[in-house]
Amino acid sequence: MKPLTGKLILLAVTGSIAAVETVKLVHALRRRGAEVQAVMSDAATRIIHPDALTYACGRETLTRISGMVEHVTYCGDDHSASLLLIAPCTANTLSKIACGIDDTPVTTFATTALGSQLPVVIVPAMHHAMFRHIGVMENVSRLSKWGISIVNPRIEEGKAKIADIPEIVLQCERELSGKPLAGKRVIITSGRCEEPVDDVRVLTTRSSGKMGQELAKEAFRQGADVLIIHRHNLPGVKNISIDTAESMLHVVNHALSDRKNDIYISAAAISDYAPVRYPGKIPSGENPQISLIPLPKVLDAAIGKAGITVAFKLGEDSCNAALDLLQKGVSLVAANAPDNMGTEEGSYMFIDATGSMRVSGLKEDIAYYLIKRIIDKHLPVIDVLKPLQEQDRAEITR
Repeated sequence: MKPLTGKLILLAVTGSIAAVETVKLVHALRRRGAEVQAVMSDAATRIIHPDALTYACGRETLTRISGMVEHVTYCGDDHSASLLLIAPCTANTLSKIACGIDDTPVTTFATTALGSQLPVVIVPAMHHAMFRHIGVMENVSRLSKWGISIVNPRIEEGKAKIADIPEIVLQCERELSGKPLAGKRVIITSGRCEEPVDDVRVLTTRSSGKMGQELAKEAFRQGADVLIIHRHNLPGVKNISIDTAESMLHVVNHALSDRKNDIYISAAAISDYAPVRYPGKIPSGENPQISLIPLPKVLDAAIGKAGITVAFKLGEDSCNAALDLLQKGVSLVAANAPDNMGTEEGSYMFIDATGSMRVSGLKEDIAYYLIKRIIDKHLPVIDVLKPLQEQDRAEITR
């Protein structure tokens, strides 16, 4: 899957030391299908040579505005570019853009792009003290209010370092997706739970959380506000860390309260049982008898609270079990076999009231087709919920 196929991204580079990362950024964008045209400020050319970006892009790097009015060609009203990506963006350039100052090739392209309403993504990179400057902070806020997407830096070692390349690429994909999930919140449970057996041992599964993470990225790519409940930290979305099925249930109940317009996707391998915990550590060499206690179903708690509920069903009889889940109120079931767990690829049967569909491949591709099925077949259901709720409130006030 190459979400940026057919898109031309204008990469504007300013004079931050993080400019040394732009060759890798160009390669990452091109691997996702994009064509990339580089433009550099004079300060940027003293960090990295324009020939490096010319080689990476396969296009001559622009270092000045000529009589060919390149800024109008790429960013004007009839723009040939799909998006302006300013990465890295210094405090100087960021503040000039916010104040309408235009005195470098990069700011000229930015002025033109903002005037033509071309999508713009800005990736700040500078010393942390500069990023904390109240004027810079206000300018970041101002640009955000203008509809410019800001990819926040990583704060490390006293620096506001450029965001990771996959996060930058994902933001570009989001800006160019059309955002069919804009205004929707997608809540995803992902990965494994770990139920304590004693002070050092746990009962768990082989789940890696890969499927849930790919679903979170795809939902974000399509414009959603994403919350993922798991054991990892995924850039670009809101993460809530959990350990046990009980902690996952608590977070899901809280997250889904009074949110009928939410989409809930249960992609986690949630524990069905928890062991009766042994006090301390089971001594080595013993043959303990471990009793298991059934746990409440997180999915049961979510049904009816979200506008759309998606369940993953694991097992040899998962397709038949999917029909029972649909009768209980689940909107869509992704049935799969145990050998999908912990792998990069998989084979899934999507089953809902409209029929079934077999999808196999990388989990990134599986996530794309599952989110697409939600958008194509289930999104109209959630869209009517908000007006109905408003009507109900009006009836109560009468």
